[in-house]
Amino acid sequence: MNALPPPQEKALAALFAAMPADLLIADGDALERYSRDWSGDHYGRPLAVARPRSSEELGLLMRHCYEQRIHVVPQGGLTGLVGAAVASYPGGELVVSLERMNKVRSVNPIDFAMVVEAGCILEEAKRHAEAADCILPITFGAQGTCRIGGNISTNAGGFNVLRYGMSRDLVLGLEVVLADGRIWNGLRTLRKDNSGYDLKQLFIGSEGTLGIVTAAALKVFPKPTQVETALVGLASVDAAMRLYARARRECSDLLTAFELILRGGIEIALRARADLRDPLAQPYPVYVLIEASAAGRVDLRALLESFLAEASDLVLDGVVASSRTQADRLWLLREMMVEAQGRGGRYLRTDVSVPISSLASFVTDTLEALSQAHPEAIAVTYGHVGDGNIHLNVVPPVEMPPSGFDALFHAAEQVIFAIVDRHGGSISAEHGIGRLKQAAFLERTDALTLELSRRIKDAFDPRHLLSEGRILASMEED
Repeated sequence: MNALPPPQEKALAALFAAMPADLLIADGDALERYSRDWSGDHYGRPLAVARPRSSEELGLLMRHCYEQRIHVVPQGGLTGLVGAAVASYPGGELVVSLERMNKVRSVNPIDFAMVVEAGCILEEAKRHAEAADCILPITFGAQGTCRIGGNISTNAGGFNVLRYGMSRDLVLGLEVVLADGRIWNGLRTLRKDNSGYDLKQLFIGSEGTLGIVTAAALKVFPKPTQVETALVGLASVDAAMRLYARARRECSDLLTAFELILRGGIEIALRARADLRDPLAQPYPVYVLIEASAAGRVDLRALLESFLAEASDLVLDGVVASSRTQADRLWLLREMMVEAQGRGGRYLRTDVSVPISSLASFVTDTLEALSQAHPEAIAVTYGHVGDGNIHLNVVPPVEMPPSGFDALFHAAEQVIFAIVDRHGGSISAEHGIGRLKQAAFLERTDALTLELSRRIKDAFDPRHLLSEGRILASMEED
């Protein structure tokens, strides 16, 4: 361990003495992989790393941390983008990695529910659901790395929110280790339960500040027997929104995804992968990637083709995938655009939402404002149309030295957030607040909301040892 103040060194020594020998890691080299998140923008060296194998073992650890007043931050797959899961408390933090708690405890195709430990990788959980002829619908690019506990703690969204909702909508029950080591068992698979406060909802989206999720009971759904994917070109975002309104009515609940991509995003994907081709015969200002799925006897392909043919006043051109391979290639355009937009360097990520009816004017207003204020920057726009969530990112010009990035990002973010405010939106649709967006969140949150939030924090974590300084300011800063 690095040299620490004597009280902290004594507390850690007591913790190491009390816990099983293989539970804690303090070796400098071994700590490195727990020190930086997926974005590469957030780094924090932990005091040590704990890797519990069960909720009981984690409960024992937390009791000792509570007694010794050791600050703790839970960690999943480190795919978050707001700096919530890396060590950052000024006096140091113990990282609790859930990677060993990775079992799928059960999948029940009659209850249409599964029970999964928090350290289970999302993609692995999805495979277990599919083996039972079901689907777990949480879907996004990081699903091969992110973990269930992190998905729940950040209320993760993704491509399928339009049909299935956010993570919050899929959680039936939770098991949570509290700050003082007690284990709250709310791990039920009931669909209807009106007996008292719905405590699980407090932990969902709380970013590890109220307790550490150790297991979850999740809704699963019948596995679709048909999936149809189309990519269409349109003249404007407004046309895309009008197409969306029709699709919701005419394709009803069969609509799974409706992804907005501006032309710049397609060009980024094409530059990133030489094997990708322009999807349509000519370029268009705006594209929409549509997916519909069904498990019943409906002729889904005929429905989608008929809908697109009748929308010829809006759809300038399009392609309906003829195979799963072709569908995967269409989705690859969306995924590569996200992966390649920063060209391996830093860029400003925003994750905002506005009322769906305001989305077209929001995008137009924001792109115009950014063009006027920062014409040298590259704005990359895409999003999940069905939930009003837009990722409007800003890439610095190639010639800009890294020393200028922070000033550009701060100024561009202020432009974007001001227009979000004007449209009555949110500065965080699915990534959370963490540390990165804390200042902007606090500026926009009324006094009563902050007071109630602090009371909840005090009730669950009276010593403020769990993920202190995320979402709300730490006690030292209040």
